Amino acid sequence: MQQPVVVCLDLEGVLVPEIWINVAAKTGIDDLKITTREMPDYDKLMRQRLTILDHHALKISDIQDVIGKMGPLEGATDFLAWLRERCQVVILSDTFYQFAQPLMRQLGFPTLFCNQLEIDSQGRIVNYHMRMENPKKHAVAALKMLNFFTMAAGDSYNDTSMLAEADKGFFFRPPDHLPKEFPGFPVTQTYSELQRHLSEASSLHG
Repeated sequence: MQQPVVVCLDLEGVLVPEIWINVAAKTGIDDLKITTREMPDYDKLMRQRLTILDHHALKISDIQDVIGKMGPLEGATDFLAWLRERCQVVILSDTFYQFAQPLMRQLGFPTLFCNQLEIDSQGRIVNYHMRMENPKKHAVAALKMLNFFTMAAGDSYNDTSMLAEADKGFFFRPPDHLPKEFPGFPVTQTYSELQRHLSEASSLHG
């Protein structure tokens, strides 16, 4: 009997644009353009972001206003629909539920595992809380223990442990330096290319 298949996808850069890059473009704060595509230490990155937000007096409402004007990447909705017809799909992201809701609505509310922000009574983001250490890798490991054949796709440093843990892992539109550092993961640049790799690696079809 074939194992059931689950595909784990990163959110930003795979299905939707990078939230912080859009916030940087809206506010003109270039330091907010840095993401996990460039900085592997997520805690250091988030502490840096919180310091910048505090310095510029940016609140959760300012970021949510930017997110509210964003939409999925071109082709992402159709790709996700194609995938959900053929297997189970889980979005594994280091974003926050307070950010993701409008984007999840546009994607048809797929299952999302992510993290929480701590917000004070004035709407300032004062801290962030990871659900657990290395949550993407642990989620994939747990799905494997449930006897799923797991595949994963992501574009950043914080996706590499997830890709390594999965039965099959793929880069999707990564920055040029990542495949050189992690040559074991096939690189895909389009949804049709990723569909082909997923289909060839498992029992997906059509």
